Amino acid sequence: MGDRTNLPRSAGTAAERDNEINPPLRQPLSLILASASPRRLSLLKQIDVFPDAVDPADIDETANVQERPRDLAQRLAKEKAEAVARRHKNVFLLSADTVVAVGRRALGKAETEDDAYAYLKLLSGRRHHVYTGVTLITPAGEAVSRVASTAVIFKPLDISEIRAYISSGEWHGKAGGYAIQGRAAALIRQIQGSYSNVVGLPLFEVANMLKGKGYPLGAERG
Repeated sequence: MGDRTNLPRSAGTAAERDNEINPPLRQPLSLILASASPRRLSLLKQIDVFPDAVDPADIDETANVQERPRDLAQRLAKEKAEAVARRHKNVFLLSADTVVAVGRRALGKAETEDDAYAYLKLLSGRRHHVYTGVTLITPAGEAVSRVASTAVIFKPLDISEIRAYISSGEWHGKAGGYAIQGRAAALIRQIQGSYSNVVGLPLFEVANMLKGKGYPLGAERG
């Protein structure tokens, strides 16, 4: 009789051997946007990032005594992320908060025409800063934060220009009482830094944060 050749047997269960031949598809990574801002959603789409869900946070956004505007933006972004993260597990979660400031004074969101008028009078002919804090929480629970800063310089505004802008209504609910992506663009002489940051989300920083923590961008998602 000839020698018998003993073929090696695959180790493990039948299911394990099947997985070796036909590996299971990796579940797609989900991204939750912890913001109700349509502007932030639109900005993310510019870089081919499409959140799987939008779940805004409901937190107290009052500044602490002596809190600097930059620190306020960072703290609120973190608190928003932490609040929403309690409702979602094993996902990427992105939050942001934008603060418009003149010196150490943070300007809130304009809710009335009087708010908008006061803010625009203050911003007229001078430089101010826009800070956006961004926090990303990974599926593993790791949190990373960044703050972007942009200097914005308004032209000197006369009363008729301020009233015309207020009549547009686009100031409502906007930090500092204006929207650079709208009619206010004609009132702004110069910006120094990220334009998307002034709109509400610094895309350069966000893209690097996502990619650095393993979230695939654009075509990388397959």
